Amino acid sequence: MFTVLSITGSIFALIGVGFALARGQIFSAADFATLGRFVVRIALPALILRALLSRPLGEVFDTGYLLAVLFGSLAAFAFQYGWARYIDKESAIASTFRSMGAANGNSGFVGYPVLLLVIPQVAGPALALNMIVENLVMIPLALALAENARGKAAGQTGLVTVIGGRLVRNPIIFALILGAILSALRVPIPSVVSRPIDMLANASSALSLVAIGGMVAAIPLRRIGGAVLSVTLGKLVMHPVLVMLGMVAVRAAGFDVSETMFAAGVLLASVPTMSVYPVLAQQFGEERTASQVMLVVTALSFLTMSGVLALLRL
Repeated sequence: MFTVLSITGSIFALIGVGFALARGQIFSAADFATLGRFVVRIALPALILRALLSRPLGEVFDTGYLLAVLFGSLAAFAFQYGWARYIDKESAIASTFRSMGAANGNSGFVGYPVLLLVIPQVAGPALALNMIVENLVMIPLALALAENARGKAAGQTGLVTVIGGRLVRNPIIFALILGAILSALRVPIPSVVSRPIDMLANASSALSLVAIGGMVAAIPLRRIGGAVLSVTLGKLVMHPVLVMLGMVAVRAAGFDVSETMFAAGVLLASVPTMSVYPVLAQQFGEERTASQVMLVVTALSFLTMSGVLALLRL
């Protein structure tokens, strides 16, 4: 247990550094926003590129793992949406963003640094596969539902244009596509290119955790309502459980998911919700609940990640 706490403690120590820098007004909210943009637009894409270029594409693209994570994420999304819409009688937009918070983990900012400490041999591939699910399925699904509920997109063509525009401008998507092509074609990468990619990728871990701390510090603590507690329970308990069930199911179906990838998938599902969650929710007037969710989930994820590490004996 001491080893488990030392791992999660290291992660939250860096989050605490960012929190202290923000509360001490050493760095401003704008500084942390810039730091976050650097991680999302530069460091994480470099990390994904390195993961895809470091081994043959067939070794990175684990179909069983991808299906299990997709199942767990969609199931968590559907359950939270149904609960919010039909039990709590929330609007379609509010239900959509409650579902987004419960079904999308912060794989890049928190998940990858944890994997790097406990199972570094699969940290890169697991991150790349989770990014595929989050960026190509889960985020577009939530935005499509929200745009449809708001009625802003002009018909189906307009909706596709809105979502497609977001994907085209996403540097993570570009890195996934470029890395997959270069890996499939086995294009040799000269050291003058690979070394800067390595240096940028190595910068992502610590910077992302400090950025999360600064972002959380800027969230005002208001009265926590039932919606926040519901999303927190969905993200930190239901999401990892459903991903675990997905892993068991794909193994039963004959897919060969290794023990390390099994553990990586469950661990990535136990991390807090994605850092861009409040930003996306703000565009639809749901930023208050989303910000509160991010604050509570980030704080309590210390317990869930420690529990998953102990359960999986990592």
